Amino acid sequence: MKQFWIRVSNMVIGLLLYGLGIAITIKAGIGYAPWEVFHAGLAGTIGLGIGATSIIVGILIAAIVTALGEKMGLGTLTSMVLTGVFLDIMLASNIIPTAENFAIGTIMLVVGLFVVSTGAYFYIRSAFGAGPRDNLMVVMARKAKLPIGVCRGIVDLLVTLMGWVLGGMVGVGTVISVVAAGFCIQIVFRLFGFDATAVKHETLDYTIKTLFHHKSK
Repeated sequence: MKQFWIRVSNMVIGLLLYGLGIAITIKAGIGYAPWEVFHAGLAGTIGLGIGATSIIVGILIAAIVTALGEKMGLGTLTSMVLTGVFLDIMLASNIIPTAENFAIGTIMLVVGLFVVSTGAYFYIRSAFGAGPRDNLMVVMARKAKLPIGVCRGIVDLLVTLMGWVLGGMVGVGTVISVVAAGFCIQIVFRLFGFDATAVKHETLDYTIKTLFHHKSK
């Protein structure tokens, strides 16, 4: 049971870092990151807020990757909620200053991408199921036999293009994110010697059964 709570801690730490990293990229002030471009563009098209749109997109992607063989677990569900909660807390607290110029903004953006990548490492390694968007990256890596960083770059490029067509804001920071995000996650995963495609994720059903089993003892 101790190992279970260590895994839960890794998941929460990962999602906290994920929210922090996104907040840093936003405060960089040089353009939306790829998924934010898509969420903003789609939100404007269907008339919903970005937060609600993000949840809807997450549910749809979760359904797709589950159909393709990826497991939906505790991490998949909590990532759709906690990442947004942590992000809102970071932005509301104003603990991260807004970049004063483009150079500082660029540095903040890259730092944010590395923080997001580190967050992805922690919560994916918890094996409770990756978030829907990261699961999409893992599915592509497994099916296409491509490096995880390359798959991240492909996904980011596609959602950026779709978001731009839908009216999402694309800036210099968006271009940097598309180019650099894959490299950042590849560097972080290699630094930790981590292969995301080798992780055997635990289903939500199995997690619940395990918890009830321990409680019944």
